[in-house]
This record gives sequence, structure tokens and C-alpha cells, in this order.
Amino acid sequence: MQYIFSELAFSQGEPKTSGRLKVQNSDFCVDEIMPIQTSGEGEHLWMLIEKDGSNTDWVAQQLAKHAGVKSMAVSYAGMKDRHAVTTQWFSLHLPGMDDPDFSTLQSDEFKILKSVRHNRKLKRGALSGNRFQIRITELSGELDSLEERLQMIKQNGVPNYFGEQRFGRDMGNLFKAEKMFNRELKKVKKQQRGLYLSSARSWIFNQILSTRIQQKNALTPMLGEVYMLNGKSACFVSENNDDELQRLNKKEINLTASLWGDGESMATADVFALEQSVANQFKNLAEGLQSARLKQERRSMRLAPENLTWNINGDVLEMEFDLPAGTFATMVLRECLLVKN
Repeated sequence: MQYIFSELAFSQGEPKTSGRLKVQNSDFCVDEIMPIQTSGEGEHLWMLIEKDGSNTDWVAQQLAKHAGVKSMAVSYAGMKDRHAVTTQWFSLHLPGMDDPDFSTLQSDEFKILKSVRHNRKLKRGALSGNRFQIRITELSGELDSLEERLQMIKQNGVPNYFGEQRFGRDMGNLFKAEKMFNRELKKVKKQQRGLYLSSARSWIFNQILSTRIQQKNALTPMLGEVYMLNGKSACFVSENNDDELQRLNKKEINLTASLWGDGESMATADVFALEQSVANQFKNLAEGLQSARLKQERRSMRLAPENLTWNINGDVLEMEFDLPAGTFATMVLRECLLVKN
């Protein structure tokens, strides 16, 4: 089986502009949007850290080592790109312990911006979203079309694909998923298993979405749709009425596609038939997900960046926007222009 990410459909056709990303780490800046108010007391020390060119796990290890605790005592909401400047929260479980003296922890790759006590640990996925500041240089091609595409993205959003990084180098996570489902891997750690399952599920979702774009109905309801409230996970089955269309156009609700798994799909009629047809093309992945007892879920097919602004100055594009957790800034860029890293 071949897995070719570049073959996923574009909502506006392939971009006619190209540019270079991450010439330096500061060209890609990410700040976590954290909805939690810390209490100022408790056995967990929350730390806001800015990292520049460092891996999230590595930073966590440095904090644990300096504090004299096990690595499992350090938690964070999500992984952040290494080749970027990012701010993110970490928490250390320090029951009955004073705050460690981090003034002697020196590194060129990260710095502590703030620390505060809280009564709960920071859990994975706790953030509500991320704020991005991105700089693309060496623009070439049709710059007028770039401006038009950005306006369309602000109006209609972009396909909510899982980013290429979800699938590993050379799509390796998908091949590992195949081997795992075929029982060709002797020992698979829990974290690796979760990664392979997620990759398989993400690939089927991407293919369903790409198929709907090719059929020109990614934003046009079909029979048997399932809607999701914008910014929420709650879903409901379509009743095929004008009110739904109005809410869809206002971005209050979004069409969804399947996150494949076991159990009965909420989709029916034409939508169910299309999704089943795509899953059948990747039967090994689909059956493996069902055997793993992952439940059928839904994901919005549209990603609408919030607070999107941009400036094109000569051959440089600067963008700022907010995205909800679990979505990919690279998929916003993919619709804008052909990116060269």
C-alpha cells in the first residue's frame, strides 16, 4: 500500500505561489491558549516555558532532573514543534516539597517565564488552542492569487486534514500500523500503539475529506450528514432543513467525517456509503481499528482560523491566527502556498 500525502485534494486547487518556511526558528512561533486559571496553591508547580529549537520531551526531562523527581512527575498539555519558538506550560508534581531553585538551570534552548502553584496536574489535551505567528520568506509566483486565497480562507476556512507530521517520517507510522495489525510486531509499547492507531485513523479521515473535496461536496450537505457544533465535540444528525444550511454558512456548525473505529456510525445514507467505500480502500487499517475497539467518532471537515490577519511585503508573508487544539497550522499554510522547508 502506498501513502502519498501530497495527493490530498486542495479546496481551491493547487496554490500558484511558493515560499520558504523556518529559515530560522523565530519564523514559526506558537503560544498555547490555556483556559485554566491557576489557584496559586497546591502540590503541583506549573511553569510557563519558552523554548527555542528544543524538543518538548527533552525540556520535561531537564525539569525533572533539576527538580530531583522522576520524569513521570512532569506533564504537559501537548507536544510542540522543535524547529520553532514556542511557549507552553509544564507541571511538576511536588507533594510536600518546596519550589526547586531553577535559577541555576541555564540553557540556550529554553527559559522559564513564570511559575505558579496549582492544585491539579496539567493533563494532556488541556489547552483550548494555539496562537500562531508565522513568517514565510522568498515568495515567488502569483502574489495576487495568494491574497485572493487568504481572503477565501478567512471566509470559508480550510480542509481540516491531519498534518503530515501525524504520520511520521516517510509515512512510517502507517506502515508500522499495518505490521501491528498483521501481528508482525512482537512488542509494541503503549505510547507507540497509540501513535500507530492514531495515524491509521487520521489517514482514513484525510482520505474521506479529500474524496468529498474532489466531489465538490465538502461544504455542501449530502443525505445522511452529521453536524458538529463549531468549537465543540457535540454532534447531531442532520434533519435536512434550511436552518442547518444557514448555521453552516455562518460557521456555527460544521460537516463532519468519520474517525474510523468499532460500532455503529452516526452517518447514514449517502454519507455512510461514501465513508464505507473509502474505508474499504484501506481495509487493513479499518479492520485493525475496529479490532482495537476504538469507538466510531466524528471530526469537523472544516478548520476556520480565528483572528486571521496577514501582511504581504515584497517577498515576505507574515500571518497570525488562532487554531483549536488538535488541528494543524501546516494545513492552513498548505492552502495558501507551496511551502519549502
